[in-house]
Amino acid sequence: MTTPSFTPSPLLLSPFDLRGLPLRNRVVMAPLTRARAGRERVPNELMVEYYTQRASAGLIISEATTISEQANGWVDSPGIYTDVQEAGWAKITAALRARGTPFFLQLWHQGRASHSSFHGGQPAVSASAIKINGESIHTPIGKQPYEVPRALETAEVAAVVEDYRRAAERAKTAGFGGVEIHAANGYLIHQFLDSKTNHRTDQYGGSVENRYRFLREIVEAITTVWPAAKVGVRLSPNGNYNDMGAADFRETFTYSAAQLDGYGLAYLHVVDGLAFGFHEQGAPMTLAEFRAVFSGPLMGNCGYTQATAEEAIAAGHADLIAFGRPFLSNPDLVERFVNGWELNPPADMKAWSAPTAAGYTDFPFHPRG
Repeated sequence: MTTPSFTPSPLLLSPFDLRGLPLRNRVVMAPLTRARAGRERVPNELMVEYYTQRASAGLIISEATTISEQANGWVDSPGIYTDVQEAGWAKITAALRARGTPFFLQLWHQGRASHSSFHGGQPAVSASAIKINGESIHTPIGKQPYEVPRALETAEVAAVVEDYRRAAERAKTAGFGGVEIHAANGYLIHQFLDSKTNHRTDQYGGSVENRYRFLREIVEAITTVWPAAKVGVRLSPNGNYNDMGAADFRETFTYSAAQLDGYGLAYLHVVDGLAFGFHEQGAPMTLAEFRAVFSGPLMGNCGYTQATAEEAIAAGHADLIAFGRPFLSNPDLVERFVNGWELNPPADMKAWSAPTAAGYTDFPFHPRG
């Protein structure tokens, strides 16, 4: 493997004040679904080791964590809706707190990106009864074709919002420093935002204002539990993951970001890179476009290198950069950035969600570290 030339990163590696929360650097560990929590979705000792190995990040955002049984749709991913799950997370938050690393929990509802086998044979829910156009999904009974979801009834929406609020309460009790609302990557909140997946005719559908309403209600519910300065939101304006992308995406996400700016959130986390696919509904949205309508801390994500991260911060487009895949195989990613050390080879995709320590906690730290 060739050794990349070392590029100093004085901004990326500098401290940052995140609405009163001091970060030792601007390198964020992105949320990464690793599927090591087992059938009961309980965080465990292996996960304690995994997160603490990466404690030199300025901020760690947990893997996506389901807020209820209805929210499930990924085999062996963790939850935050039972006492045992909450206690499991508390072990991880305590370990990271001892290392001085801020840790936010990402709150997740998969919506239509699920399967009836996760729900006792009942269909998954979504904004509208529109199936993912894809080949198959991993389920408790093996790979299965995607199914048509059930549209949530208007009267049911409030209960889902309440699930988010209760999960946020559990996150606080478990010792997290804040929460991130996962409104990206084709999951339930994104399904409400996007006109491709939201064909509703009630107050949650039609206009961009109505499609944003579900996210608005979730933000307002969670900020009764946490101060807004401890709540982040993640958006993916450009991605086609889970069969997303509508022609009016720019209007949708510009409006959403502008509305979110009024809360004084911890940050807006924008998956602006195209490494996970692009819906090609127009020119990709850029961080500069979000900076024009969102005045708070802005986080970029997807495909960044040390050099391009430094450039984004230097240009004023971002305050923080989240790294995903590089953190999989480099637990000491920050130290490698600081010292100009080469990175480990990328993790094999087969290990991303394998239920073992292999490909999870066995990547080597740099020998000079």
